[in-house]
Amino acid sequence: MDTDKIISELSFKAVRSSGAGGQNVNKVSSKVVLSFDLNNSENLSEEEKMLITEKLKTKLTSEGILILNCDEDRSQLKNKEIVTKRFLKLLQNALVIPKKRKPTQVPRAVIEKRINEKRNTSEIKQNRKKPDV
Repeated sequence: MDTDKIISELSFKAVRSSGAGGQNVNKVSSKVVLSFDLNNSENLSEEEKMLITEKLKTKLTSEGILILNCDEDRSQLKNKEIVTKRFLKLLQNALVIPKKRKPTQVPRAVIEKRINEKRNTSEIKQNRKKPDV
């Protein structure tokens, strides 16, 4: 995955941020909305697209577009950097293939211990009975 080429496919949009901020909030568009068209990306292979689609299906729109917002800072440039870093980290985490789990075998000592405990409890219960006369 070449990050520079993928970053070139991103589209950014500046929007007025909601919430408190005084006079600044009405004048400055500091919120940044990042959108990435996953299906039409030329820098990702089909396997990578399938992995990302599977892992990020809750974050994708029905057209396969990933949308991220950032309005943490008052600066539009800083918000753009933050949302880009967040996007790259999201992609890297989605492309990680988890290792297959190997089921461990039950150790022989554990099996023998269980059988011995069963035998002991059986003997204890046998000793509680009245002897046959």
